[in-house]
Amino acid sequence: VQLQACGGGWVQVGESLRLSCEASESILNFPGMGWYRQAPGLPREWVATTLRAGASNVADSVKDRFDISRDNAKNMVYLQMNSLRPEDTAVYYCTAMKRTSNVWGQGTLVTVSS
Repeated sequence: VQLQACGGGWVQVGESLRLSCEASESILNFPGMGWYRQAPGLPREWVATTLRAGASNVADSVKDRFDISRDNAKNMVYLQMNSLRPEDTAVYYCTAMKRTSNVWGQGTLVTVSS
C-alpha cells in the first residue's frame, strides 16, 4: 500500500487543520489506520488510531482537540485538529497498521505559530 498524506501547513495558535491520508488500496485490508507525529529532536509518537471494526482512540495529549475519522469507500483517513498549540508542531505521518508492522506515508508538516 502507498499512503499519501496532505493538509499540513502553517497556522496560528487556536486555529484548525484537517489532515487527509489517501491509501492506494482499500483501508479495510488493514486492522487499523492511524496518525503519528514527530517533532524536531523527538521520537515519533502515536496520535490516533481508527480500527477496521469501528472503534477509534486518540492520545491523551490531544484528546478533546483532535479527532480521527475514515471513509472506507474512498480509502481515506482524516485527522481533524482543532485549537492547535505550538507543541503540536511536527511532521504528521499516516500509517496502515498490519498485524506485525506498519506501513508509513511520507508525512505532512504542521507548524503552529504563536
